[in-house]
Amino acid sequence: MGFLDRSRTIAPPDWNRWLVPPAALSVHLAIGQAYAWSVFKPPLEDALGLTGTQSALPFQLGIVMLGLSAAFGGTLVERNGPRWAMFVSATCFSSGFLISALGAWTQQYWLVVLGYGFVGGIGLGIGYISPVSTLIKWFPDRPGMATGIAIMGFGGGALIASPWSAQMLESFGRDSGGIARTFLVHGVVYAVFMSVGVLLVRVPATVAEKAVARSAVNVSARNALRTPQFWCLWVVLCFNVTAGIGILEKASPMIRDFFEGTPVPVAAGAAAGFVALLSLANMVGRIAWSSTSDLVGRKNVYRLYLGVGALTYLVLALAGNASKPLFVVCAMLILSFYGGGFATVPAYLKDLFGTYQVGAIHGRLLTAWSLAGVLGPLIVNAIADGQLAAGRSGPDLYTTSLFIMMGLLVVGFVANELVRPVDAKYHEPVGEVVR
Repeated sequence: MGFLDRSRTIAPPDWNRWLVPPAALSVHLAIGQAYAWSVFKPPLEDALGLTGTQSALPFQLGIVMLGLSAAFGGTLVERNGPRWAMFVSATCFSSGFLISALGAWTQQYWLVVLGYGFVGGIGLGIGYISPVSTLIKWFPDRPGMATGIAIMGFGGGALIASPWSAQMLESFGRDSGGIARTFLVHGVVYAVFMSVGVLLVRVPATVAEKAVARSAVNVSARNALRTPQFWCLWVVLCFNVTAGIGILEKASPMIRDFFEGTPVPVAAGAAAGFVALLSLANMVGRIAWSSTSDLVGRKNVYRLYLGVGALTYLVLALAGNASKPLFVVCAMLILSFYGGGFATVPAYLKDLFGTYQVGAIHGRLLTAWSLAGVLGPLIVNAIADGQLAAGRSGPDLYTTSLFIMMGLLVVGFVANELVRPVDAKYHEPVGEVVR
């Protein structure tokens, strides 16, 4: 389709580069709905007779497909440009909701899993990486800030989607028909909203692209996989995400369990407010810490994520139930590092591998997220279930998993220290990059 061709998105000389972040945000705010999946869990369980494990399948498959589609589609995104990628993302993500609506209406849960998890998950992955290399090329002076603005939208999408979805479920009903109508509205509205990004996005003019090609480092996605730097960053991202998502997935029951034996236990409403605070910390951390990385360097800011994160987990394990404010502040700090890690890694990749195929490299790196999305909740839930079966309660349900998370962050800290500039033998010839 000519409209989606990369050549049709080349910006005129007077194009304002600050129009590109809103284009990216229109996609990321939409696909960030994934973090609000828990709103649909209780009504689906009641309407279709599902267990908690079964109702989590669409979300889990969506995160797995996010990593896989980003990895396998990254090169296509680089080749075909951001407009093509945003269009594919909008089509898949919106279609996923429409298929899920059919599944809820006919009470065929496998269609919900197929739609939201598989088809929608492809839209998540392609949409997540679609603006990365474009933003870095438009903002070579502030790549951390630029990618942080866009990826902030993914963290903040749930702040919009969660109350919106809850309100629609109250209006349409929490039976299968009401769920189907809610999915249908999501599919239509997100298709329109994401189309803004498709229409607005532009890539730098050819002269700017050639200037980028003359930069000191340009490594192809294929060669990046052969470098130790890529795999060090893979470990860093995987363990930083594992540590954050473990708390995020279990946040509401965790804070209630930690303070169940205190004179003033945490009520269900307060626990829901705690989850909202964590989402806010996740979102703000993406722009704040990634922008900070432009000033202090990527390696230094990851030292903060991993080193201070490990110490924060230690505080939670040893004294988390001593004070509610202490628990909340520690958890919010960890979630800000979780979000910041996502937003900073594209700029870290640009520093190491150049802008030549940074989107494709980023896509391959996101396979770390696929593993972490399973690993983090598995560690926290499996250990909590085991401790509960052994007759323990309160903070004892989580102490072991908190120490494990601390250990993973220490391993990530070591991996970050091992990162060095990429050897020149992996660089692409300038002529190839220009071509």
